[in-house]
Amino acid sequence: MTTQADRSNAPRFAAGGRAGGAMHSARISLGRAFEAESANYFLLLGLTLFMVAFGLLMVLSSSYVSSHADGSSFFAKFMNQGLYAIIGVPIMLVVSRIPQKFWQRTAWLALLGASLLQVLVVFTPLGYGINNNTNWLKIGPILFQPSELIKIALVLWLGMFLTRKETRLRKFGQALVPALLISIVPLFLIMKGNDLGTTMIVGLMLIGALFFAGVPLWQLLVTGVAAGGAAFVLAFSSANRTHRIMAFLHPEAADPNGDGYQVLQGQWGMANGGVFGVGLGNSQSKWNWLPASSTDFIFSITAEELGLIGAVLVLLLFVALAFVLLRIIRSAKTVFARAVTGGVLVWIIGQAVINIAVVVGLFPVLGVPLPLISSGGTALISTLAALGIVLSFARAEGQPARATVKQ
Repeated sequence: MTTQADRSNAPRFAAGGRAGGAMHSARISLGRAFEAESANYFLLLGLTLFMVAFGLLMVLSSSYVSSHADGSSFFAKFMNQGLYAIIGVPIMLVVSRIPQKFWQRTAWLALLGASLLQVLVVFTPLGYGINNNTNWLKIGPILFQPSELIKIALVLWLGMFLTRKETRLRKFGQALVPALLISIVPLFLIMKGNDLGTTMIVGLMLIGALFFAGVPLWQLLVTGVAAGGAAFVLAFSSANRTHRIMAFLHPEAADPNGDGYQVLQGQWGMANGGVFGVGLGNSQSKWNWLPASSTDFIFSITAEELGLIGAVLVLLLFVALAFVLLRIIRSAKTVFARAVTGGVLVWIIGQAVINIAVVVGLFPVLGVPLPLISSGGTALISTLAALGIVLSFARAEGQPARATVKQ
């Protein structure tokens, strides 16, 4: 028998039940908002964050002397790099939530916008040069590299274009040739700024995206031979680059105070580190002996302070990053995801290989930073944004399977 009190309490219990259910539903929704779709997502995110943190540590250790010598605080360069990391990591996380369709719709606009910014660099007084490279755009106090934005825009455009050509990827004149014709424009604009290193990275990224999308290997080999010939001609088209190449080919004849100075100082620093290193913060090379100690030659400072163990750790980090990106490519369900992830893979790993090869004396000095490790704001943010796009692909891996379970 139901009493009046029971009836009067019923609405309260019902309301409480509805409120409790709403709160429970909200908790579930909030949990799902931050839920990764695959193990690859966690692997890539964790590895990226660790490399950024390690890079900040090495930037602090390698830059405090030069920061003070420039008349700034000991922590000036570190704080600046930390600010870029604080901006870049949230950008990566936000980008990881954006679906593929958005990038496909905006790829043309992104490539056009990035190329126009590079036009301002090479054809207007807004262009700013450092070490014979006019590759920066200076607008008031803001200084950044549009060529880094071109890397992201071009790899997105390639993914979109190759997706549309999915059934004709093996046809030379319908996939490879149009892709190369469009890509030549941003490559020319970067090279116009005298930045051969970035031009090579973008060229490798282009071939990587084409390869992982499914363009036949023989077509890429022909393209690679032609690109190698063009790079050879461009390398000797500048007196500055020619001197650096000759210093690399004949290190025994290089003037220690001239073109061979930076490489020799970098190698002496690594030799000083031995197996276990001289200790974090105890490098001698960074006391204004080694130029670009926190940027292009940060690997030398790492090897000096942390020894062979620290150098191998850096190599293993990039090997692990390549492994995770390959896993994501293998799991990708679309040509777009494969092409974009393949381009990002070749971009980051290729740039790391070139940077380390320069430091150890296996390649002429090109002036490319070590991704996620070296000091450099635009490079860090663009790399994190690119990895954010790849994270969005990793998140999407398990979605169809989950939908099937719900049914």
